Amino acid sequence: MTAVKFQQRLAKGKTLSLGADLQGADLHGADLALCDLHAANLAEADLRMAHLQGTDLHEAFLAEADLRGADLRGANLRGADLTGALLNQAILAGTDLTGAILPRADLHDTECAGALLGNADLEGANLRSANLCGADLHVLS
Repeated sequence: MTAVKFQQRLAKGKTLSLGADLQGADLHGADLALCDLHAANLAEADLRMAHLQGTDLHEAFLAEADLRGADLRGANLRGADLTGALLNQAILAGTDLTGAILPRADLHDTECAGALLGNADLEGANLRSANLCGADLHVLS
């Protein structure tokens, strides 16, 4: 599904079912701000430069997704699986990544100021030059 077709579908008022399958979708530059993509399968999707501000992506499957340069300010990614995702130069300021799965994710040059990363799995993640100022990295019990 291309970004244009996806946006037209949303513009027509059709809603996505819980766990929508968008694996490998070309959503490069798509405006998906404030969309409900809870538990969606976006594995290997092209979300470069996508507008995802305030989008509900909690428990979404984004393994190997390309989110380079995407704007995820204020998005809900609680418990999302971002294993091996490309997030370099993405904006994650104020994003909720509590309990997110991020092993081997590339977050270099990412803006993470004020992000909630409590209990996130960052094993092997590349955080080189990421701005973590004010980010919450506490392990929650």
